[in-house]
Amino acid sequence: MSETVATEQTTRALASFLAGLRYEDLPDEVVERTKDFFLDWAASALAGRGARPVVALGSFADAMGPRSGPSEVLPSGRRTSPLFAALVNGASSHVVEQDDVHNGAVFHPATVVFPAALAAAQETGASGREFVAACVAGYEAGVRVGAFLGRSHYKVFHTTGTAGTVAAAAAVSRLLGADEETMLHALGSAGTQAAGLWEFLRDAADSKQLHAAKAAADGLLAAYLARSGFTGARRILEGAQGMAAGMSSDAEPRRLTDGFGERWAVLETSFKFHASCRHTHPAADALLRAMHEHDLGADRISCVRARVHGAAIDVLGPVTDPRTIHQSKFSMGFVLALAALRGRAGITEFTEEALGDPELRAFHDKVEMVLDPEIDAAYPERWIGLVEVETTDGESLTSRVETPKGDPGNALSREEIEEKTRRLAEYGGGASPEDVQRIIQRAWNLENEGDLRDLLPAR
Repeated sequence: MSETVATEQTTRALASFLAGLRYEDLPDEVVERTKDFFLDWAASALAGRGARPVVALGSFADAMGPRSGPSEVLPSGRRTSPLFAALVNGASSHVVEQDDVHNGAVFHPATVVFPAALAAAQETGASGREFVAACVAGYEAGVRVGAFLGRSHYKVFHTTGTAGTVAAAAAVSRLLGADEETMLHALGSAGTQAAGLWEFLRDAADSKQLHAAKAAADGLLAAYLARSGFTGARRILEGAQGMAAGMSSDAEPRRLTDGFGERWAVLETSFKFHASCRHTHPAADALLRAMHEHDLGADRISCVRARVHGAAIDVLGPVTDPRTIHQSKFSMGFVLALAALRGRAGITEFTEEALGDPELRAFHDKVEMVLDPEIDAAYPERWIGLVEVETTDGESLTSRVETPKGDPGNALSREEIEEKTRRLAEYGGGASPEDVQRIIQRAWNLENEGDLRDLLPAR
């Protein structure tokens, strides 16, 4: 990174934009899409209820945090401090792999932005409009930092844990009314806490949920500290010993500031249709298309070759024999087996019974991933699905999907988001149908809400 570029493209420029962002600056489509993602996130948080990592973090919050407070823990319905609410809600919304993702940054914004912003909004009494503006700021910060850190960063670091900490800090700081200087310090304190490594995939460990939990909570911590005068590094992103220096070999400073107020991160973000790692989605869509177009049953498939980008191999490659439900969501073979044999890889298809199903295991063994230079060159801006299918009677078929389901241009409709919300809430048992309907109505009316308190009845 040249010194000229480093001095022009600074953390301060990003802080200035974030601090100056106002609800009135937001195009209508940005407001509406933020509401979509808020409901999509809340549903994922409810679906995480009962998951072992969420229960463990909930127990930690009960032991270490207050037993009452202004902020809701969505999976339990309890109230606690903003810090512990952000922690548990961050984990809960990331456990079923249905939260949103930004392709270019390879980053899950909702699972870190909304838990932190909601916890703070409920503590401060912020209005729906203030909440929307804060969340847009969080998406802008996280997506820009994730894209800035580049592909080399993602190879080792889980961007949702790293850029996500900065995103949460930006959202909460904006909600707390930070000026440029205060926002700068919040970003500095967030960046110095940013962490999250991919090694957990090899052990089926719970670290992915910890990454989201800590990013949301640590970002909130950084914002509240900055409000109290606590200082942070002023060049945490581009400085000689900042995030790029320690976490990336291909950082692109222009991505921090490109198109302020012209391109909006929420409009570039994708919904997750399948309940699995996003790297599996393009191939799953392509396989389902091939089976539909050729009237092909799973019993007639002898081999599936998924042609993928390099990051898919980096993330999914270590999972060769999935032994937990969460690990199976990071197995290309298992996800494609569900798609082929069950017709979908939704939240109810990933079960303990499925893990031991010999038919699914046999199909899993028919799947291989191959690096495709064209698809790799298009990534991360485009996630192309391409599969080569060989049939038992010797036929070779190719299926390609340019825009996977959920991506901008093929996004979920409001009806599909509501259906997904009800399905996820029912899965987790986190809310009654009446409570879910109330959340849906509040989400669609978010900009007119006087405050964000009491999404669910206290338990």
